[in-house]
Amino acid sequence: MGYRVAVVGATGNVGREMLQILAEREFPADEVIALASARSVGTEVSYGEDDVLKIRKLDDFDFTNIDIVLSSPGASVSAKYSTIAAEAGAVVIDNTSYFRMEPDVPLVVPEVNPDAIAGYKKRGIIANPNCSTIQMVMVLKPLHDIARIKRVVVATYQSVSGSGKVAMDELFNQTRGIFVNEPVQQHQEEFTKQIAFNVIPHIDIFMDDGSTKEEWKMAAETNKILDPDIRMTATCVRAPVFIGHAEAINIEFAKPITEDQAREALRAAPGVSVIDNRVDEGYVTPAECAGEDAVFVSRIRCDPTIENGLNIWCVSDNLRKGAALNTVQIAEELIRSHMQKAA
Repeated sequence: MGYRVAVVGATGNVGREMLQILAEREFPADEVIALASARSVGTEVSYGEDDVLKIRKLDDFDFTNIDIVLSSPGASVSAKYSTIAAEAGAVVIDNTSYFRMEPDVPLVVPEVNPDAIAGYKKRGIIANPNCSTIQMVMVLKPLHDIARIKRVVVATYQSVSGSGKVAMDELFNQTRGIFVNEPVQQHQEEFTKQIAFNVIPHIDIFMDDGSTKEEWKMAAETNKILDPDIRMTATCVRAPVFIGHAEAINIEFAKPITEDQAREALRAAPGVSVIDNRVDEGYVTPAECAGEDAVFVSRIRCDPTIENGLNIWCVSDNLRKGAALNTVQIAEELIRSHMQKAA
C-alpha cells in the first residue's frame, strides 16, 4: 500500500524538480497530486519521463487523506497552507523559509541529523533548510565528527535559479541584450544590479547589523542543525550562473586535522563526492554539478594563517540537493522510520 502525496507549488522550479525526483527514485506513492495557484489550474507538468499531471487548485484543496505534502510555493503561501495540511493530518515537508527557525519544527538534512525527523509529531511539519546551508552542513558534519569545528567563514557564489524562474529569465535576457546593445534596465526585475557578467553581494533583505538575511540564515540554520556552539560568518553573493551554488569555506577546528584526514572523512560521507586533484580541471564547478545529486568537494588544503585550519571548495545543484532532493529524502526517511504503512 502506497502513500498519497501532494506537491504544493508544482509549477515552480523546485516543485517541478520534486515531481521529477519522486518519479526517478520510485517513491512509493499510490497517487501524486500537483497543486498551484488558480491561474495554473489545468496546466500540465511532467511526472517522470512519460507521465504528466494536471495542476489542481491549491486554494480550496481538501488535504484530508493526504499522507505527505511536499511544499515549495513561497513563504507566505506556505505559512497558510502548510498549516492547513498539517491540521488535516498530513505530514508537511516545507521548503520555504517560514518554519525553519520555529523551535518545535525540525530542520533536517537526512545525512546530517536524521533523528530530528521524529520531532514532526509536534506540529506535523518538517522544514527543509536553505539551499546554501544544506550543501555546507553536508561538508561540515563529517569533519565536525572527527575534530570539532570552532568557527566557519564562508563566501557563497549562488546561482540565479535560487531566486526562481524570473531571475533565470533576467540573466538570459540581460546576457543576450548586452550583445545587441540593449540597456540593462530593460531586463531588470529581480535583481538590484546588473546580474549578467557581474556578481551581486546581496541576497535577501538587509538586516540591522549590515548582514543580509541569507547570511543570517546560514549561521542560524547551521547552529540548529549541527551545533549551536559553532561560530559562523557568511558573505552571500549572487553569480551569473543558471544552476549550481558554490562555496569557499574556511574552517577552524578545536584540534589538529590533516588534509588527508579530511579527504578520508569526506569520501566516506553519504552524499558527498570528493574530486580534489591539484591539476588543471581537477576540481568541480557549478557547470558540472547541474543535474547531479551529490555535494562535490574540491580544493581541500591547510590554512597556514590559523591553528587547525582548512580551506574547502564545494558545489551542488541547488534545485536538487539544495531543495527538491533533500525534501524527497526527508520523505523517504519519514516513511522508513516513522510512518510505515501495513502491506
